[in-house]
Amino acid sequence: MDQKKVFYTWQIIPSTLGEMGLVWREDESFSPICRILLPEAGLSMAGKIRDIFPDAVPKIREQDGICKQILDFLVEKAVHFSLEDLDIGSLKGFARRVLLAAAEIPRGRVMTYGGLSESVGVPGGARAVGNVMAGNPFPLVIPCHRVIRSGGGIGGFGGGLAMKRRLLEWEGVVFDAQGRVPPKYLYAGKR
Repeated sequence: MDQKKVFYTWQIIPSTLGEMGLVWREDESFSPICRILLPEAGLSMAGKIRDIFPDAVPKIREQDGICKQILDFLVEKAVHFSLEDLDIGSLKGFARRVLLAAAEIPRGRVMTYGGLSESVGVPGGARAVGNVMAGNPFPLVIPCHRVIRSGGGIGGFGGGLAMKRRLLEWEGVVFDAQGRVPPKYLYAGKR
């Protein structure tokens, strides 16, 4: 049986938050983004991409749909991301349900880990949701920065807590004096 060789391309997008990496899985008919990488202190983005995708090659796509949306988002423009350019097929089971539900959290709103777990039918699954958020292959587009701890604590984020807070502030979330997100920003999910 003749198997197609998987081919990857990548691009680095500079921003005030640091360099973001986008990686596409190339196909004859469709080239979805398979990974969005956030900056990490002490690591070059090109090196990080080469570590994960050693055979990937650079390719500039600034005017492609989702690439342009990410560029706009990183200059604080309001963007409604479409998931059609992502390699969503790679997501399975619980992680898929959680990430697709997280994608529904509107700009300027947040949801708790526990609230997100309940929205996908797993009450008490806040820790499992946190693990899914930590492994989100599409941060920014699937807005894991909008998922917080109960009580308004910011929680974790792959790009660091300062980046998470800044992203939320860009979207209009105002923190209280204790650095928590007030309840008025909570999103209850689709009803």
